[in-house]
Amino acid sequence: MLKAILTFLKNWTLPSAIVSGTVLYLVFANVPALDGAARFFDPIFDAIFPFFMGMILFTTFCKIDFHQMRATAWHWWITLLQVLLVAGVAALIITLDMQGRDLVLMEGILTCIIAPGAAAAAVVTAKLGGNLASMTSYTFLSNFVTALLVPTVFPLIDRSVDIPFLAAFLAILWKVCMVLLVPMLAAYVVKHFMHRLHAWLVSIDDLSFYMWGISLTIVSGSTVKYIVQADTTTGFVLTIAAISLVLCLVQFALGRWVGSRFGAVVESGQGLGQKNTAFAVWIAYTYLNPLCSVGPGCYILWQNAINSYEIWHQRQISQKNA
Repeated sequence: MLKAILTFLKNWTLPSAIVSGTVLYLVFANVPALDGAARFFDPIFDAIFPFFMGMILFTTFCKIDFHQMRATAWHWWITLLQVLLVAGVAALIITLDMQGRDLVLMEGILTCIIAPGAAAAAVVTAKLGGNLASMTSYTFLSNFVTALLVPTVFPLIDRSVDIPFLAAFLAILWKVCMVLLVPMLAAYVVKHFMHRLHAWLVSIDDLSFYMWGISLTIVSGSTVKYIVQADTTTGFVLTIAAISLVLCLVQFALGRWVGSRFGAVVESGQGLGQKNTAFAVWIAYTYLNPLCSVGPGCYILWQNAINSYEIWHQRQISQKNA
């Protein structure tokens, strides 16, 4: 029985994490006796998550050949596509002078496009047999581009936004540094100077993936909280959820289409489709209408549903070829 449960969790890590996070939030939110525990754990989870993501990336970076990290053709084409999509949405908002709910919807779409590639995209890419070094290189490039786009575009689409360019650029780069650069430097030190620890870490199959599954439980609970507590009608939330689903499918499809031209279908698809939605929620709350954070909140559920399907499909192929 226990072996069957462990096998199920191993094969369906991401769906199990999403369901677990959702159920845990709903239990703590709807059982009055657990109010005290919910208030106690909420700041703890908020503090743990960045550290946990750092550990996930650290274990992932330990497997990278740093000499292979360089920009490739698909990086630039995906970046160009992201910039064009951002420019198109911004132009639509400005041209139609959108206000109210229409503006919230479009800002939700924009945050899901302008957000950088997820740091955990490298974890999923490795699970799908993609190039880990190439995916990691793109993640750095994507975050730098986002740091340029946010303070440039947001003041244009929302008159209430007043962002000093340099301050916003440095704030975003600081987050990138803490989330990406520090784990990479730590991995470099371990790989080159602590060989026994490095050998032990890389010997554990899918360590970073299962750590990501645990963190996804926390993220899913927080996402459901954002959606449930959104100060709007259920119909409007469902509209945002539907639009974010379509956008998620489109970005994955466009990324894979571009990647097919360069032999990087997996990497390019994950690069454009799998977004750092926690970052997207942060920029929505910091610079735009907080209600538009529901868009990236829903997006994280959709992108991990797609990731789950991709991993299942890859497992089916591996079993047929075994």
